Amino acid sequence: MADIRTEFKRIDNILLEDAGTNGASDYMAQMSWILFLKYLDDLEDTRKAESIFNDKSYDPLFRDEFQWDNWAAPKKDGKPDISAQLVGDDLIDFVNQQLFPYLKSFKNTENDPKSLVYKIGEIFGEVKNDIQSGRNLREIIDIIDNLQFQTQDELDQLSALYEDRLKLMGGAGRSGEYYTPRPLIQAMIQAVDPQLKKTIYDGAAGSGGFLTESYAYLRDKIKTGDQLKFLKESTFYGKNKKPQPYLLGTMNMILHGIESPNMIHANTLSEDTRSIQEKDRYDYILANPPFGGNEHSEVQSNFKIKTRETANLFMQHFMKKLRTGGEAAIVIKNTFLTNEPTGATGNIRRELVESHNLHTILDLPGGVFKTNTTTGVKTIVLFFRKGEPTQDIWYYQLNPGRSLGKTNPLNIHDFDDFLAKYKTRETSENSWTVKLKDIDKTTLDLGVKNPHEPEAEKLKSPEEILKDIKRIDEEVAKILESIKL
Repeated sequence: MADIRTEFKRIDNILLEDAGTNGASDYMAQMSWILFLKYLDDLEDTRKAESIFNDKSYDPLFRDEFQWDNWAAPKKDGKPDISAQLVGDDLIDFVNQQLFPYLKSFKNTENDPKSLVYKIGEIFGEVKNDIQSGRNLREIIDIIDNLQFQTQDELDQLSALYEDRLKLMGGAGRSGEYYTPRPLIQAMIQAVDPQLKKTIYDGAAGSGGFLTESYAYLRDKIKTGDQLKFLKESTFYGKNKKPQPYLLGTMNMILHGIESPNMIHANTLSEDTRSIQEKDRYDYILANPPFGGNEHSEVQSNFKIKTRETANLFMQHFMKKLRTGGEAAIVIKNTFLTNEPTGATGNIRRELVESHNLHTILDLPGGVFKTNTTTGVKTIVLFFRKGEPTQDIWYYQLNPGRSLGKTNPLNIHDFDDFLAKYKTRETSENSWTVKLKDIDKTTLDLGVKNPHEPEAEKLKSPEEILKDIKRIDEEVAKILESIKL
């Protein structure tokens, strides 16, 4: 199999020269739709083989003329048949005028919104081909045709590199949107420990990191066909406001093995939280909502507590979308714990501890979300269970013992001690428990104050400092006088 990383770089160089693509975002989107169709072709081969093995008939996803081996990479005796290839303007015209309209029509001809066919229709209803040169498109197709996605190892390699690429194009800190480091996602999932036949939701899904990592966590636990079907079709749910994250997140989930991702292209905050019913709720919520964004009054009207702050609106949304007995782990700025005692943040904080068991707060070190365009933002992870009030909170202050940044990021072993102590809520130099009844009821200040850290020396008042300066001056004068004698 060709080295995927090298081939991706080759594709970047080709797209750099194309008049229709500009920058990493465009490169990723254009590479994705071609990768996606090649992946579907390999999936077809696997399904055909399984059907033959089980002596069953198989209905292909696409009509003959739209199958990969016919339009993209025709073969003769197992080798590329150059004479049968579409090239130049003929290739561009076929893709834009025939292939894309055909794939887009799947959403109208397929009744089951959970099916892969329906998802194909959704994706190609949003994506478009921006590659203008038929020569460039032909080169990219030829490169991708050499990649194979038929074994789990091959899929894992592709998924890992795909995630790396999404990380490069996302998480630049614009509008408070940050790429969540994979080790943090993995640690949150291990702590929550989601179970099979339960639902998992991320209303700020982005590239789908929480959902794909949850799938990887649950995949090895599968024991029955019923469990596998539920995992692939009915476990994972996400929303994305912007079209490109929606497309890339959906494709990312499919490339990871979630063949029917329940990803919706919509503004999560446009849902009226007061009309959410039990059928709309989820067993687990794992998310890192945008920090510092603002929403207009029309969106704010969907919430009990009005606020422009996007993260505060997401917190209310997640609290309402969580099923009774369900578990959530949400990344949020640490100021959520202390801001506005009598304002919106304080009221949300109060509702959280009154109707949910905020049992754990993980205090993350600075630098976790550091990027090229920001010095970073200080964050925490809130772990809470719905349906019972908070009695006490276990705090854990993550201390990796080094300064974090882009060249020295978190790794999963930085969470070993946290995960080992999470279930038992053990007290240590980095962990402690606070009873809610001992917290000031007026401010409900839940700020991280490690009782095991030595107290900083009390600063002297200006008057004391002036007295010390005067005393030192007098002592210096005496010393100088003695020297003269």
